[in-house]
Amino acid sequence: MTNISPLSQQLTPARFDREEGYRTLDLLQDRTTQHAALSGLEQWLPGFPDWIVTALFGGTYQRTNLSLRDRQLLNLAALTTVGGVDPQLHGHVKTSLRVGLSREEILEVFAHLAPYIGVPRTLAGLRVATAALTEAEETAR
Repeated sequence: MTNISPLSQQLTPARFDREEGYRTLDLLQDRTTQHAALSGLEQWLPGFPDWIVTALFGGTYQRTNLSLRDRQLLNLAALTTVGGVDPQLHGHVKTSLRVGLSREEILEVFAHLAPYIGVPRTLAGLRVATAALTEAEETAR
């Protein structure tokens, strides 16, 4: 008979580090992107923006098995697939540039997605991405 430890002992403990979450958010997103994503939420749902930053950037992003670059590729694919999340996709395109993805790599994500998620959804995401890339290029000038 094998001795199997309880599931609670097999799980990796979750890490939620508020301070590291805000540091990571500042590293990944510019103030404009942060403002677009979180502004006004505190007024309507107190504590929710802090929960987002702590759980996502102070938790999920602190896991070590994926690089920030890999996480951004996944974010672009997931947000495009979900659709209807243009502000978040716009922000993650800009964040992708910040973590070192090239313009060409970001655009290639959409070419790769088309057969998997469909052309209409891919085109919708691509419109958001090209607007974000254009904005980033104009800001860099």
